[in-house]
Amino acid sequence: MKQIPSSLNFPFPRPQKLLHNYNPLPFLSNPFSSSSSSPKSTKWNSTTNVIITHPILLIMESCTSMAQLKQIQAHMTTTALITHTFPVSRVLAFSALAGTGDINHAHLLFNQIKSRNTYIWNTMIRGYCNSKLPVVGMFFFNRMVQERVQMDARSFVFALKACEQFSGVLEGESVHCVIWKMGFACGLLVQNGLIHFYSGYGCSSFARQVFDEMPVRDVVSWTSMIGYYSVHNCYGEALEVFDSMLLSGVEPNEVTMISVLSACAQKRDLSLGESLCEYMRRKSLNYSLNLMNAILDMYVKCGCLGKAREVFDNMRIRDVFSWTSIVNGYAKSGELELARKLFDDIPESQRNVVSWNAMIAGYSQNNRPKEAVDLFREMVETGLIPIENTLVCALSACGQLGFFDLGRWIHMFHVEGKNNGTSVIIANALINMYAKCGAIDAAAEVFDGMPKRNLVSWNSMIVAYASHGYAKQAILEFEQMTREGCKPDDITFVGVLTACSHGGLVAEGQTYFRGMERKFGSKPKEEHYACMIDLLGRVGLLDDAYELITKMPMQPSEAAWGALLNASKMHGNIEMAKLAAREVLLLNPEDSGAYVLLATTCANGRRWSDVKTIRSVMKERQLKKIPGHSLIEG
Repeated sequence: MKQIPSSLNFPFPRPQKLLHNYNPLPFLSNPFSSSSSSPKSTKWNSTTNVIITHPILLIMESCTSMAQLKQIQAHMTTTALITHTFPVSRVLAFSALAGTGDINHAHLLFNQIKSRNTYIWNTMIRGYCNSKLPVVGMFFFNRMVQERVQMDARSFVFALKACEQFSGVLEGESVHCVIWKMGFACGLLVQNGLIHFYSGYGCSSFARQVFDEMPVRDVVSWTSMIGYYSVHNCYGEALEVFDSMLLSGVEPNEVTMISVLSACAQKRDLSLGESLCEYMRRKSLNYSLNLMNAILDMYVKCGCLGKAREVFDNMRIRDVFSWTSIVNGYAKSGELELARKLFDDIPESQRNVVSWNAMIAGYSQNNRPKEAVDLFREMVETGLIPIENTLVCALSACGQLGFFDLGRWIHMFHVEGKNNGTSVIIANALINMYAKCGAIDAAAEVFDGMPKRNLVSWNSMIVAYASHGYAKQAILEFEQMTREGCKPDDITFVGVLTACSHGGLVAEGQTYFRGMERKFGSKPKEEHYACMIDLLGRVGLLDDAYELITKMPMQPSEAAWGALLNASKMHGNIEMAKLAAREVLLLNPEDSGAYVLLATTCANGRRWSDVKTIRSVMKERQLKKIPGHSLIEG
């Protein structure tokens, strides 16, 4: 290829000028925006300092399809314009980088170019990286190394971008070695690329080492480290780096502030968040939609819904994140009517599955399962495919309501039917749903089919067996759990002790209770004492139960005295029942259940005067027995 004479206004542009607006930090693309990041078909050309006057090349700069490009290329071939480096590099760039380009055509054209400069090689690496063919991109990079092609900083940045698409970090480390050998280790652009690469793989120590060794850091360098720590929930480190950035004199930009606000939201530090907002006002930072969303998210997560609503109301433009964030804030705080009103106001074009999930979760987590189920059904009818969190919330609501048929349908259609495998979180939700619906066999089937289990899985199954009276099965699961090296927690022991209580296994219960701290380092809490009192009381060891309650290292809870009261009723011990009822009512004077249990105990012992007195007290305090109820799935 020949270089076009300068008189034709085609001087070969320096690579750093051609690509100076390349963003090496896509992992910092804002989480507070719902807009697509895919480039428009016409935004293919890199910024260049070349003044283009040739009419054919001017036409090519606005090219939008391969059909148009091939017509232009044909004309350039007949006029020999294609033999010059800059024109052919523009044809190559469109083929490799445009959204409507063709990487195979670019490869064919590359093979015909005899005089290839650094920009042309870089374009091929970048093109294959954009086409999700990193192996071929690295093939071009390796050829540059083997053929001793002159490289620039962007050669390494694009190679690192290709390495991000591999499953491991090895390829990127090999590029890092080449960077050292070729003397690019101190280049700012390359160092920023390395921080980004190592951050993407969670190699915080390598990313931080590169950062600490940088002789000069720009806003991208600082923002990269802050963004990494923020994304990985290391909010303390993120804020420390931000403080150091301010002390260094580097001015943060919008992306920096979004990452810092995210860290502040994770820390739930409202005071710091407001000081950041004041800083941005002083610096007259551009309040883009993404930044406004970050401020809104910070106020929501810090529990300051008043300020969050003020920010939301003042937003000239809102996207799905804006709406979902404020709905989620009200729903989680229990203000479900306000949350629902806002949810209903979301424009149809901006209401997605996450918005629905926020409202369904709000109902499910605030003991409004019927509304959660109704909204889930409405969502499915709109054609939206529920995400994992939505299914978990819907299954929880089914469990609360005893809606076995709906829960089973969700399992069969939305979990098994999608053939994506069942995650641990979904499996745990299914176990809980089936157990609460009384389908213990179905719960066990899900549990037994799990390739991996976590502590929640074991606890769910142990508690399921315990609550349905399968004491021995609960204990067998506990023993299997410990054999597999899963350490039990407080919930595990509540399940095990409950199983012993329901099964009348006094010796086993005492062994597990005494071994909690000695064997597993878990100190018994109020709920564990209540389980033991219930266990002793059920088998008639009321004196032992009372002795245990008096020796508790903490103030006995209402549950502990309630267990003793219930046991006293079961065994007709009126005096112990009176003692336990008195303690329960001291803790909760409005507990109508305690009065009813005591009255029943006295009635069973034909102490009618005591029954009359208890009922008079209930009438005087306007307390009524809470009626039992059953649920029938409609």
